[in-house]
Amino acid sequence: MGSNYRIAPSILSANFAKLGEEITNVIAAGADIVHFDVMDNHYVPNLTIGPLICEAIRPLTDAIIDVHLMVKPVDRIIPDFAKAGANIITFHPEASEHIDRTLALIKENGCQAGLVFNPATPLDLMDHVMDKIDMILLMSVNPGFGGQKFIPEALAKLKLARQKIDAYTAKTGKKIWLEIDGGVKTDNIAEIARAGADTFVAGSAVFGAAKESDAHRYDTIIGALRAELAKV
Repeated sequence: MGSNYRIAPSILSANFAKLGEEITNVIAAGADIVHFDVMDNHYVPNLTIGPLICEAIRPLTDAIIDVHLMVKPVDRIIPDFAKAGANIITFHPEASEHIDRTLALIKENGCQAGLVFNPATPLDLMDHVMDKIDMILLMSVNPGFGGQKFIPEALAKLKLARQKIDAYTAKTGKKIWLEIDGGVKTDNIAEIARAGADTFVAGSAVFGAAKESDAHRYDTIIGALRAELAKV
């Protein structure tokens, strides 16, 4: 399955003074997806970036832009991100008044849609909308800040999500990505993959490593992550 794994550096940990260069470099180094964390200082206790940044980076890469909305209410801003060039838009069920309607709104605006589950949020809600989702994103930290440690209990939840997805795929043929976000590093990515994840958000693991070495050679860290995945 190694070739089916996707690495999605989160630009939350990038150098924003050189954001375009950072994105170009990580994609050139072998990353598959640009993960875009949107926080509103309401649903989560932090404030980050909006559609204008997405619009600015869209011409720089053909890579998938995966927009994770940590905002409430969520519907208002979905069309803005779709217009700005997002490919995938995911949101937290708690941020929507009507989950089915929000998923439909994402699809109507030409994007793939997904649900995000916080560490303490049960997975039951995904059972009722599997036909409408393209991605499940499990948080392995509490959302709001980068650089947090992986919550070990997320592994059991990943296994359950994988079982649900595989059962649905076997029945319908529809493929759904299973993404993990929070504390993904070279020393745990293989274990996370064994639990069922196929898409890995890595912020500080990628951008932080380059900052520490002042080398900005992202191929080294992305290569190390892929080497660990090859062991699975």
